[in-house]
Amino acid sequence: MVNSYIEDIREILSRARQTVYATINATMVQAYWQIGKRIVEQEQEGEKRAAYGEQVLKELAIALTTEFGKGFSAANLRNFRQFYLTYPNQKICYTLCSKLTWSHNRLIMRIDNNEARNWYLKEAAEQGWSVRTLERNLNTLYYQRLISSQKSQNNSNESQIEKSNLTDFIKDPYIFEFLNISEPITTSEREIETALIQNLQQFLLELGKGFSFVARQFRISSEMEHYYIDLVFYNYLLKCFVLIDLKAGKLSHQDIGQMDMYRRMFDDLKKPKGDNPAIGIILCLEKSETVVKYSVMNDNLALFAAKYKPYLPTEAELITEIEREKIRLKLSDAKNE
Repeated sequence: MVNSYIEDIREILSRARQTVYATINATMVQAYWQIGKRIVEQEQEGEKRAAYGEQVLKELAIALTTEFGKGFSAANLRNFRQFYLTYPNQKICYTLCSKLTWSHNRLIMRIDNNEARNWYLKEAAEQGWSVRTLERNLNTLYYQRLISSQKSQNNSNESQIEKSNLTDFIKDPYIFEFLNISEPITTSEREIETALIQNLQQFLLELGKGFSFVARQFRISSEMEHYYIDLVFYNYLLKCFVLIDLKAGKLSHQDIGQMDMYRRMFDDLKKPKGDNPAIGIILCLEKSETVVKYSVMNDNLALFAAKYKPYLPTEAELITEIEREKIRLKLSDAKNE
């Protein structure tokens, strides 16, 4: 067949990519196990207090982040420690855990029942479960139902099993962290939100009130989840970060709670010593319900509220800018029709 060589080359590239994926993933998982082991050893050498352990993690997080980039927050280091404590036998880590992604391992190591944990570990590796499939099976108590009903594992497919593939590797944030390379900007935002964010970014910089742009879609991570903040600025006059989240509809109490969580997590993970607490701003697009809310630390409300007013844009300025951009986008859409 004339084009058979093309298929041969495709197969060569596919195998090579799969080898790269498996190698990087196994190396990363094994490294995290070794880091966890070393953390536990360091804690055992020190004082037998929980406060000492947390201090070790905070100091280590600062040192590693400075040299190796993001991905080594105290929360992630806590995961590495738990990983080692869950599998103190290195053989399990190297033979089973390293066949799964770090996202798989983070989920499985939190299972208290030893038999269930080992079953999920083995089954996920052998069946090539995606992280989504694993999470669904955990949430539906798949193992417990399987044992109680005495069903055969071969007849356990209650729904279509989603397999892991190379696209999972390409967009896995942990791989980007481990290799210390930048993540591509997400393409999942709504078009109107993307356009508004881009223009609001420039608008805030043009206000000239001490703003310095930091990042779009800035990621912060807990032990279990990743969260993305639409825009992050630093205001050198206020000596604090300013976090902005854009919502397509009416402001809800969930939005306020989410921003408050973002702000507290950001302060815990990113705020330099001596800086003021971060400010969270939520912008809503619904025309008759446009709302701007500032979220500040309760114990610093009076002082900080007085300090930020001269330097942040007013509610009127932000509302005017949002409405202006919405009109511009509507006119642009009309021209394209």
